[in-house]
Amino acid sequence: MALHMIKLCVGLDTVEELIAWHQPDLDRGKPWIMRTRQTPKRAAELVEGGSLYRVFKGVILCRQHILAVNTVGEGVAARCEVTLDRDVVRVAPTPRRAFQGWRYLQQGDAPEDLSLEAFGEAPPELARALREIGAW
Repeated sequence: MALHMIKLCVGLDTVEELIAWHQPDLDRGKPWIMRTRQTPKRAAELVEGGSLYRVFKGVILCRQHILAVNTVGEGVAARCEVTLDRDVVRVAPTPRRAFQGWRYLQQGDAPEDLSLEAFGEAPPELARALREIGAW
């Protein structure tokens, strides 16, 4: 069973803003890297089919497949770089309370991928309201 990571997307309101923010680096051929302070102890499990789920304004909206987890630097200057797949997969909007840093997310707790043909491009506010009342 895959192990995933979940992280808040602070300062961005939509998935489109996240993609636009990374687009210049992607256009130059650079990999999509998410940097964080702590390297996960279970990094090998994350690379074996895990994804990084992103929380925007209290709702999980997307995920990206984790390709690699590396520690950069040494001692107090050490940081973690998580290399992600360029494809951003939208997931069923799922409420999630705020937390600091990142957390592990078990396969059973991860939201399902969205079929865009079935739901279209619903605004995040509408998706959240529908999810809260159980209609989505």
